[in-house]
Amino acid sequence: MTKLTLHSRNDDLPKRSDFDRLTKFIRVRSQPGARFVEFDFAIGDPSLFVELVMPKGAFDEFCAANDVVHMTADQIREVDSEMEKWRYGEDTLMSHNHDRDSE
Repeated sequence: MTKLTLHSRNDDLPKRSDFDRLTKFIRVRSQPGARFVEFDFAIGDPSLFVELVMPKGAFDEFCAANDVVHMTADQIREVDSEMEKWRYGEDTLMSHNHDRDSE
């Protein structure tokens, strides 16, 4: 099982609550220039996210207001790997067939 840790900012501003100091992650899934921005939003743990859709202007404001950071390539791979396990299971017939090329 993957060990998950919460990420928090290193700033020690006394005005911010512990919750506010947790890192807010985004992962944009829509194509550049799309009318709406489709993205994943997570607080503290990149693997626990909600899927959101917003117009570009609202998305930009949302990101600024929440001081978001983009998920790293490693975080994205880990999230995708966990999603595959939930979708197809581990060491099951379906998980083995999923990776086969079409014949």
